[in-house]
Amino acid sequence: MERKKIGIGYEDYREFIDGNMYYVDKTLLIRDLLKTGEKVTLFTRPRRFGKTLALSMLRTFFEKELDRDGNVIDKLPYFQGKKIMDCGEDILSGMGKYPVIKLSLKSAKQPDFRSAFLMLRGQIIGEYKRHQYLMNSEKLNETEKIRFDNICKGDVKWDERMAGFSSEKEESRAFGLELVQYGDSLRILSELLEKHFGSKTIIFIDEYDVPLENAWHRGFYDEMVDFFRSLFESALKTNDALEFAVVTGCLRISRESIFTGLNHLDVNSILSSNFGEYFGFTPMETEEMLRAYGLGEKVDEVREWYDGYLFGEVEVYNPWSVIKYVREHESDPHRFAEPYWANTSSNDIVRELVVNADEKVREELNQLILGENIEKRIHEDITYGDIYESEDNLWSFLFFTGYLRKVSERREGRDIYLTMRIPNEEVAGIYSNHMVSWFDGVIKKADRKRLYGAIACHDTDGIADYVSGLLEQSISTFDSQEGFYHGFLTSLLYGFPAYRVQTNREEGIGRPDIVLYPNRPKDPAYLFEVKACKKFNQMEDGLNKALDQIRDRKYEEGVLNDGYAGCVSFGICFCRKSCIAGLFKDNDGK
Repeated sequence: MERKKIGIGYEDYREFIDGNMYYVDKTLLIRDLLKTGEKVTLFTRPRRFGKTLALSMLRTFFEKELDRDGNVIDKLPYFQGKKIMDCGEDILSGMGKYPVIKLSLKSAKQPDFRSAFLMLRGQIIGEYKRHQYLMNSEKLNETEKIRFDNICKGDVKWDERMAGFSSEKEESRAFGLELVQYGDSLRILSELLEKHFGSKTIIFIDEYDVPLENAWHRGFYDEMVDFFRSLFESALKTNDALEFAVVTGCLRISRESIFTGLNHLDVNSILSSNFGEYFGFTPMETEEMLRAYGLGEKVDEVREWYDGYLFGEVEVYNPWSVIKYVREHESDPHRFAEPYWANTSSNDIVRELVVNADEKVREELNQLILGENIEKRIHEDITYGDIYESEDNLWSFLFFTGYLRKVSERREGRDIYLTMRIPNEEVAGIYSNHMVSWFDGVIKKADRKRLYGAIACHDTDGIADYVSGLLEQSISTFDSQEGFYHGFLTSLLYGFPAYRVQTNREEGIGRPDIVLYPNRPKDPAYLFEVKACKKFNQMEDGLNKALDQIRDRKYEEGVLNDGYAGCVSFGICFCRKSCIAGLFKDNDGK
């Protein structure tokens, strides 16, 4: 049986159907959305969890569309064989029944408010032009057509007016009028569509919080909030032409800032008890897709890397990562799993958490990376301006955007406390990589003169004190991982004056961990053998093993045979944030 194409990067439902691509059937979202009967529903889910495709599917089902000849487009072929077709006439009667307004706000990431607004305005104008047939509607009067045309051609008229402004005040006033006009534009369009079709309008708004997040980071958040409040109130609150609306985003923004007065708004977050299975892939859907592409034996690996999310009470996989995994492993099943979702964003929020962590937060990060749980109070209503105001808000943001998953919850009055953990290997790698990157920065900034002086003076206590002091700023995530400590010590030794660093170079009858070779042969080489242990009471034994290895494998003889005048060797043993050092003195290692 021929395998269907995997639609990487496709977000239009009809392209999946027309292109005979593999589609995980989420059409029962239509049924459940109609059954809830909410006027405005806000779905908040992490990025790349299928929000845009879901809106495209909803639009395909509900929208009454006309072809170039004015004939109604039949929507039935797009849903033949899909689950929604078994839901009865009361549901299917809504197919192709309503005019639809669709608006994606993800392109409004601009450096200033004016640029961002002009981008949003361009999106609105584009939607007006999609309904250009209204200019020929016999059901609209001339005044309504002129109003439609003014908005539809706003970009051209604005360019013309810009050239004629005689002062900054006049330009500012004209810009203010633009804000008012386009703040009311979705309501106007929905009224004109209702009048033309005789049916109320459905509005779909995708990624509503992308411009808000950008505005916060760029410093014009208040201006963007004011415009959004106008746009949303006009379209979603004071709009008699509205049948219902669906809005999507990653984060629920507080009602006070955006959704003022929208008392009929239903917010569906990852904590909500319904709609959990429609964003992300369920275990059954994931396993079916793996089997369809000959990867059934990879179920355990995919579960370890991309499962672990809990939306309501529904277990879901990261859909983007599963799709990418199947696409790349279909032709090469032996490839390693990769962090596909992690690589689609800068993951700045995790970096900020790591960089600004105090000792308490750093220990909590350590717990998470080791696979343990933490409990935190979670706020559903936050603004971008609040994220860094408190530790609770930061953990809340990480939870709602997919960097943590719920294990259990409890309530104290109005407060929600969640026990959380990292969902899977992919996300764990984000935390670990940022911890390593941050700790590398700590090492680079450290003044190493004291360490270099202790090495030159053969001061083992001085070496141990310096290295332990730096480790105290780290976390215990890498306990017993000798490779981490090896890399850590190597990083500290780079920059030792008049010496070069070599690791695992063959000397004697083995490979010492680290050797500092002098640029001048008359100076001694410095050799380091590293061990790690799990318990503090094992450190002396670990140190002795390092010194014994230097003797037994004749590391110093190998260095001296290279022609160097001398060799000073150290054994070092690590345990968590501590280390001890010993000097190799004679052939007995004592």
